[in-house]
Amino acid sequence: MEKDQKENIQNENLAKEENNQSPQPQEQTDDHNKKEEEEKKELTPEEKILELEDKLARTFAEMENQRRRFEKEKEDAFEYGGFSFAKEALSLIDNFERSKNILESDEKLKDSEALKKTLEHFDIIHKDLMSIFNKNNIKQIDSLNKKLDPNFHQAMMEIEDDTKEPGTIIQEIQKGFTIKDRLLRPSLVGVAKKTQKKAAKTEETKENLETK
Repeated sequence: MEKDQKENIQNENLAKEENNQSPQPQEQTDDHNKKEEEEKKELTPEEKILELEDKLARTFAEMENQRRRFEKEKEDAFEYGGFSFAKEALSLIDNFERSKNILESDEKLKDSEALKKTLEHFDIIHKDLMSIFNKNNIKQIDSLNKKLDPNFHQAMMEIEDDTKEPGTIIQEIQKGFTIKDRLLRPSLVGVAKKTQKKAAKTEETKENLETK
């Protein structure tokens, strides 16, 4: 009996020693990672040169992209830096034209010498303003008798007019302007449309032709 107990104790001790000597799962993973790192570190000189060349190429490409972005931003700032100021300055033109219309429609001042001289001064100032605008590439959009272009015009109303093609601008409510190749503000316009009677007659004629 004592002999059996001794053998059991010896077997248990041997099992513990084997467990302690065998590598654990975590230790195996760590060893594997270390081996991979060592393999990565052990690059040939040619591979190291290729790796460095790739890193340099990527760095230079990124630097070139940054340089181009900087040049574009600098160009836009130079070309369109006064965009907001120019847009606000258009209110001067609007106010001049409104004031002129009010004076011209005033019955008390109509045909008076004072009105004539005042309007002459208004015209001089207006021409000076437009000259300054043109020197800075701020130009008025030509709208009347043109086809409606959503890139430059904003239709505010339709006006019956059989003498013009539908969609033709026949009234300019507010002048539009561009600055170089950009729209500063669109022209607010009224466009022609066919009269209702003529439109109905055209539709009736079309239906008759289709019936025949």
